[in-house]
Amino acid sequence: MATVRLVPTVRRRRLGGALRRLRNQAGVSIDTTAEAMRWDPSKVSRIENAKAHMPIKEVAPLLAHYGVTDQAVITALEGLAKDANKTGWWTTYGDVVADGYRDYIGLEEDAESAHIYAQGLIPGLLQIGAYAREIIAGTAPQLTQDDVNALTEIRKKRQAILTDASRPTGSLKLWAIIHEAVLHYRSAAYPSLMRDQLRHLLDMTELPNITIQVMPREAPAHPGMVGPFHVVRFPEPWPTVINLENIRGGYFVEGTDEVKAFESAFELIRAAALPVPGTRETIKKIMEGSPE
Repeated sequence: MATVRLVPTVRRRRLGGALRRLRNQAGVSIDTTAEAMRWDPSKVSRIENAKAHMPIKEVAPLLAHYGVTDQAVITALEGLAKDANKTGWWTTYGDVVADGYRDYIGLEEDAESAHIYAQGLIPGLLQIGAYAREIIAGTAPQLTQDDVNALTEIRKKRQAILTDASRPTGSLKLWAIIHEAVLHYRSAAYPSLMRDQLRHLLDMTELPNITIQVMPREAPAHPGMVGPFHVVRFPEPWPTVINLENIRGGYFVEGTDEVKAFESAFELIRAAALPVPGTRETIKKIMEGSPE
């Protein structure tokens, strides 16, 4: 297994970014902050850039300096400071986990819900192991077999958040809209692959926190035709994050206007997709035509 690189955790980056935004909103300079906190000015910059640890006991005084009195915000930032240096389970897999994927898993771990439009693949959180292994190997031919096995294992471990009620936000609430064409995939090496995968999708629709819709081939034009995306939501006060996927991995979109555009797009996609009962019937029909 590759050596794990020491990099700032996504929680530390989120904490630093939040503190920078609050400082800027308050109109306070780095030097003024450092003087008030009795820090070296470089410490403020290093914390905001995720290069230094933020002591939990100093979160409230720092926020008071910025004029933040909302207890929910203070508690949320203290919680993030507490967990900022914890490394996620995925770091044990080393460099096989690309930086963008590493960040996404970190966000997913803290998320309250995820709305996904999937155009070419079954979403990772809903994939069975055999499907995940075949898709990973086929879409990233440069990977070794060991890498494929590791990424398949990671994908399965991620799925624990769908049933882990002990998470601070409870089991992840997932709303996945999957294009019908994805359900007709055929595997030459594993003829019954899609039958097993489709049966798994039906099983997942039984969970109260999971909603699955199929986008029919004859659907009218909708924003999802431009490409797949994830809308990842968090408890207050954390902002929603958009994840866009491409052949090189993925990248994040933040900012109120950008996020609202994708949230609105998802609602239009949802309206164009089959309702849940129709989705189940479509999946069953396709499954019945799949090889045993």
